[in-house]
Order: sequence, then structure tokens, then C-alpha cells
Amino acid sequence: MDFYPCFLSVVFVVRNQALSIEKILTDAASVIGQIVSDYELIIVDNASDDDSVAVMKRLTGEQGLANLQVYALTQEVDADAASWVGMENALGDFVAVIDPLADDIGFLPEMLDQAVRGADVVFANNEQKPVQSLAYRSAFTLFHGLYNWFNGVHLAKEAPFYRILSKSVINFILQHPQPTVTYRHLPATGGFSRAYLSYSSMPKACPKKRLGESIDRGMRLLVSTTRAPMRLVTTLSLFGAVANLVYCVYVVAVGLLKTDVAPGWISVSLQQSGMFFLISLVLLVLGEYILNMASLSNEGPRYHVGQEFTSARMTRLEKLNIEEVSSKPATVVSDRAS
Repeated sequence: MDFYPCFLSVVFVVRNQALSIEKILTDAASVIGQIVSDYELIIVDNASDDDSVAVMKRLTGEQGLANLQVYALTQEVDADAASWVGMENALGDFVAVIDPLADDIGFLPEMLDQAVRGADVVFANNEQKPVQSLAYRSAFTLFHGLYNWFNGVHLAKEAPFYRILSKSVINFILQHPQPTVTYRHLPATGGFSRAYLSYSSMPKACPKKRLGESIDRGMRLLVSTTRAPMRLVTTLSLFGAVANLVYCVYVVAVGLLKTDVAPGWISVSLQQSGMFFLISLVLLVLGEYILNMASLSNEGPRYHVGQEFTSARMTRLEKLNIEEVSSKPATVVSDRAS
């Protein structure tokens, strides 16, 4: 196994993992400690309602694990927002994001190798997926099809959850007004050098995804990361305005060229087409205004860190006070007068 002289941060998003979190972190430390000179494990507890926080508080004690950071959220948020909590507090040269239930920590050395070789972003896709309901799979396929059509990126294949980002990519995402949203897609669309890896590993658990929350998150991601849906609305509004204007010209032409027109048809048609023209024009202006406001909006953070723990032992700090003293005796040179 190769060794890399770098600082690696690994972010885990967990919820209600009180029974397994110690083993997860122990296994991760045994793998990571062999491949890098320094590391930190960042745990983001996504508002667990079991004893996870108490367990992690114990693990950060004197007799616990080294290089451990814990951020406990007061309210459950989506996985991307929770991941960003750890990433924006990471100190490493490279930052990895792992779902401990679905991703294999043993594949991390191969990903880090690509990152050290120069890839700004490394994605890893597990070919074995957790089994979900038919309704969820249908909504999943529809969303990713629409997102791929609008943005040209298939998020599930080209921007999976398991990834390593360089510090420069994280600093770039921090400049965006909504990093918790742009974090998911920007590494795949921002022009960074990317590496895509695949592996096959049975997920440790198959948590059922909640369809309603997934739809809400998908719609929010769809409308906040691309202007295409609103641009489609403004295009339809423009088409409606032009079509009604053309219909007005047609009605006037019929009134001038034909003599056997039904009484009242011209006035009613002009009135309706004129009103629809104005409505379409108003929708067009409103749509363009919304597009402009959306590009300038700067919402506040969507999460709040309620508790924060740090390991009592930090191996990188212990190395700072070490002084190497040469064991060779000093050579004394004396000049003697002849």
C-alpha cells in the first residue's frame, strides 16, 4: 500500500449509528493511518435521536480515538448539507466524503492515489446499490433524466456522493452564495480535472429513502442549480405573447377581407387575444425578474451546529514539540602554534 505525505480529512455523515459508529471509526483510522502522514476524522451527526452523541463524546475523550472532530446538528438536513458542515471545517489538503453505510472505506487509497496524481476531484461509484421501492426508483430516474437534459450532467453517475476534493475546490465552492447546494454538482460542472472510479462492494445497510423528502430535495436542486426550468417558462410566455399578437393580426385581416363574418366575433377575438397577449407579456417580465433575483440571492446557512467536540489527543500537535538531537559528538578544532 502506497504512503502519501499529505493531510487527509475524511467526512462521515451519520444518523442513529450509536451501536456501530465506534467500529466504523476504528476501521477508518486503521486504513487511513497507513496511507497518509496525518489525518482527521470528521463526524457530522445528522440530528440522531439515539445515544450517538453520547458515544461520540466518549470517543473524543482521553481514552478515545485520536484526530476526531464531531459536529452534532440540532435538526436533520439532507445529506449534501450535512456533508458540507464537515467539509467547510476540514483542514486537510484533500477532503473525502463517505457514507459509512453505502461506501467502502477500503477503496479510499485508490481514490487518494488519483488525487495525489493531480485530479482536483475524484468520484467513486459503487456498482451495488441499496434496494429501494419502485416509486423511489421511478422518481429517481425521472429526476436524473431531467437534470441531465437541463445541465448535461447525470448526478448519480457523474457526481456520486463518495468523493475526494482538493482544498482549492473547496475554497472555490466557498465563494458561492449557497455552497450547500452547489457542492453536489459544482465539482462535476466547474471545469476541474476529474477522475472517475468504480468498485463493487455490498452496502452495509439498506436504509429506505423517504420519497417525499427526496422529491422536495430534487426539485430544490433542480431549480437552484440551473436556470433551464425558469427559462422554459419565459420561453413559453414569449411564445404565447407572439402567438396572440399574430392572432390579433389574423382577426383584423379577416375583418378587412371578409364580409360574411359573424357579428361580434371580431371584437370578442381581439379582446381575448389582446388580454392573453398582455398576460403572457407580464409572465415574461416576471420570469426574467425572478431569474435575475435568483442569481443575486444569498440565503443564510441551512443548518446549525449545536455541539462540537474535539479529540483530546491530536497526533499532528504531538509532533510539533519533537526536537531531533544529533548523537555525533561535536568536533573540536584547535590551532596550535608551531
